[in-house]
Amino acid sequence: MRNIKDVVLKHLKPLERMKLITEWHDRKLVAGDEWGEEINKNLENADIILILVSIDFINSKYCYDIELDRALERHASGHCRVVPVILRGCLWQHTPFSKLQALPRDGKPATTWEDLDLALANVAEGVRLVAEDILASR
Repeated sequence: MRNIKDVVLKHLKPLERMKLITEWHDRKLVAGDEWGEEINKNLENADIILILVSIDFINSKYCYDIELDRALERHASGHCRVVPVILRGCLWQHTPFSKLQALPRDGKPATTWEDLDLALANVAEGVRLVAEDILASR
């Protein structure tokens, strides 16, 4: 199976071309970077934080206990919007972010859609609407 994170990034690329978003993710780290510092810096500066939800995310102590906590704090204070993107089936409905509207539509895991590209196009459209809302409120 294709790496789903890479496919998500491909679907978000048009939003970057439209100058609605600038992507950053941990794969942009290079040798010698202080990864904790870089992740924190980008987490603090983000207007939109996508949580790519899978059982791997939920089981990652760093992602779930550190990054997620800070993202939800910033969301609660109105400094950013956190958007859960449900990639694979897992018990995400019992997490601290379960109260947030998830993508794709109805929080149906992207990998369960008959067409993965259609699911991720739905995600990209949802992110587009969030980005335009944030820009309009400035």
